Amino acid sequence: MAVAIKLKRIGKTLKPVYRVIVIHSKKRCQGTPIEELGHYNPRNKKDISLNIERINYWIKTGAIVSDTVKNLLKKQTEIQKNI
Repeated sequence: MAVAIKLKRIGKTLKPVYRVIVIHSKKRCQGTPIEELGHYNPRNKKDISLNIERINYWIKTGAIVSDTVKNLLKKQTEIQKNI
């Protein structure tokens, strides 16, 4: 069964916060995730926390990465270069 790295929305109404999760690609994001890899707060652009080592592991095992998570990975590497 294929695995995907997606965002799962949590938080209050009009105050979204997202978790980066690994889930079976056929299930919806609201299902039980295999693993949580970090979080992202769009209201505070610098509040991105990702476990890059585990994300790389899942990509090497064949996980499909959503477009939004790809953009977050690019932002995370830019933030680490600026620090």
